[in-house]
Amino acid sequence: MTNSAATGAGSGPARRLGPLRRPAARRAAAVAGAAVLAGTAAVCAPGVAYSAPRAAASAPPATDFRDCPPLPGGVDPARWRCEVHTAAPVLTMGKVTVRLAPITMTHAEGPLPDGGDGQVWGAMHSAPTTVPGGLTGAGTVTASDDRAPVRELSIQPEYGGRSDFYTGTFSLRFRLLDPLLAPGCTIGATAPVDFRLKRSGPSVWVSQDPPLIEFSAYDDTFTVPAAEHCGPLTRLLDRRLGLPAAEGNLMTYDASYTFRTYDRLPR
Repeated sequence: MTNSAATGAGSGPARRLGPLRRPAARRAAAVAGAAVLAGTAAVCAPGVAYSAPRAAASAPPATDFRDCPPLPGGVDPARWRCEVHTAAPVLTMGKVTVRLAPITMTHAEGPLPDGGDGQVWGAMHSAPTTVPGGLTGAGTVTASDDRAPVRELSIQPEYGGRSDFYTGTFSLRFRLLDPLLAPGCTIGATAPVDFRLKRSGPSVWVSQDPPLIEFSAYDDTFTVPAAEHCGPLTRLLDRRLGLPAAEGNLMTYDASYTFRTYDRLPR
């Protein structure tokens, strides 16, 4: 398991531009952060909807809040909360579909001293997922010997440096792991893959104390670049994965999240 630490545009305090503010009742109902990721700006376009069986993505009863980031100066800890959400995504990009290992993301959000909405990225944890069929999808690799055994090609999502949980957008890179590939082989190394999730059903409160909310979302509009820094097998890998892929991609995102205000976090 790896931790994608705060880097890039998503690593510091971010504000939502414009005068729109969420009503107090909505804040009290906790439709924020990861729920907004699946909801507020994520309205399905006409004629576009997706519904799929939900995977078990509930957060464990004792959530670890150790990745909660430091707060910006001058804010009220009682009005800022640390949100931890766990997702079980199914990813189709190019020719390949995989159910990714669970992803956990942590961020903080709350009102800034000037009244704007702020958020601070915390961390992301993930693990590799095996891609069935290895490098060729046909049982052999063909770099130098077409009788060579299949290697275990794996894909691992990493934080791409950008996130806005008010609008349901975030970016990921996908590291590709195989003994035959060069270290650093990555999809989105130069420009990460940007996701903008749309909800595919209502959020559901599973528990009030501790708070636990489940939601489902999807994105079928993102594009996927070719792999980079993969060594001499780069072209073979791109053919195997069907990259670059400008259309036909899909992420379904069954998730749950919990939260705790900063005045209630362990010191």
